[in-house]
Amino acid sequence: MTSNLTLITGGAASGKSAFAERLVRTNGGQKHYLATAQAFDDEMREKVKKHQNMRGQDWITYEEPFNPALIIANLGENDILLLDCATLWLTNLLLDNRDISAATSTLLAAISDSSASIVVVTNEVGSGIVPQDALSRKFRQAQGELNQQLSAKASTVAVVISGLPMVLKGQLPDKLA
Repeated sequence: MTSNLTLITGGAASGKSAFAERLVRTNGGQKHYLATAQAFDDEMREKVKKHQNMRGQDWITYEEPFNPALIIANLGENDILLLDCATLWLTNLLLDNRDISAATSTLLAAISDSSASIVVVTNEVGSGIVPQDALSRKFRQAQGELNQQLSAKASTVAVVISGLPMVLKGQLPDKLA
């Protein structure tokens, strides 16, 4: 277990990113935002802009779709990082035919080695039907395995449903509990 890691999971549009941002704001350290999304169309560019406006100007923002460990390695003990999100990062790896196992090992090692506080947002995708095509099944399996590995390392894990967090492991700061 890594005491510096908090994992926030939930379904699409569940409020997990907004909750994770509130969680980071309670920390008091220098806020860093690691965006893994790649905006290839107008809808995604608009979504990115909406997230930026919600956060405000007092965050240091990085865009790193493939190797978040590079950013994590440069953080110090007074920093708090929000990695949003592991699901898009995994999608980037899968679609670029990268070695998911090696990339996951690198990410988990960087988190373990870091003295910064780290909050990771991820999607819970395994509650639906079995996907029809092989790529979707491969993604669902990889996402489930990634989430299990992240939650095993995390000191705190919460699921957000309809904007409401429910703690699965550890505890949230008193301000948010």
